[in-house]
Amino acid sequence: MRLRRTAALLALTASVALSGCGGDDSSGSKDDADGAASTGGCDWVRGGEAAKKVDPPAADAKPATSVVLTINGAEVPIELNTKAPCAATSFTSLAEQGYYDDAPCSRVSDPAQVPYGILQCGDPTGTGSGGPGYSFADELTGDESCPAGSVAMANAGPDTNGSQFFLNFADSQFPPDYTLLGTMSPEGMTALKKVVSVGAEGGVGDGAPAEPVTIESARPVE
Repeated sequence: MRLRRTAALLALTASVALSGCGGDDSSGSKDDADGAASTGGCDWVRGGEAAKKVDPPAADAKPATSVVLTINGAEVPIELNTKAPCAATSFTSLAEQGYYDDAPCSRVSDPAQVPYGILQCGDPTGTGSGGPGYSFADELTGDESCPAGSVAMANAGPDTNGSQFFLNFADSQFPPDYTLLGTMSPEGMTALKKVVSVGAEGGVGDGAPAEPVTIESARPVE
């Protein structure tokens, strides 16, 4: 589960090339899928073992307007992107089922050292390698970018979205390969910046948080 980097990102050393923005959330890749369920035009492709017991979205599932993450006691509201209904529906369903509750975030970066600022979360194992046991297709226009405040799905290549996502607390220079899940509120951004100030272990530009960073709860808001 590694980040698909541009040439600038390839300059990073292997020791910090952890899963992340574009990291492997591939537990449900199409190659090893053993079935698929379609919901409202979204195909949930089953495959791999779920990091935490969870079901794909129900047939009548709909996305919430927003989801409020509580991370290390700080509330980070995310307004979901209506132009990515499958990502928004999956995210809402996982939040409703408690999949994200007590889930450690696996990676943080320092935009002063690397050309992006992300906190990667969404794997209940905290390793950056877990997923929900299903995947779904990208929802891309080709014009996607990752400015500060945006939230995007992590992936392991085309159409391998699962449960992992990254919160951009600074402008991030990535190719338009990541489905935009939503946008953090200004208040959420302020709260998140305090959380990510712990930095990465060893003071490196990109790696596991130096101190635990955990999603304590994820609450959908209609």
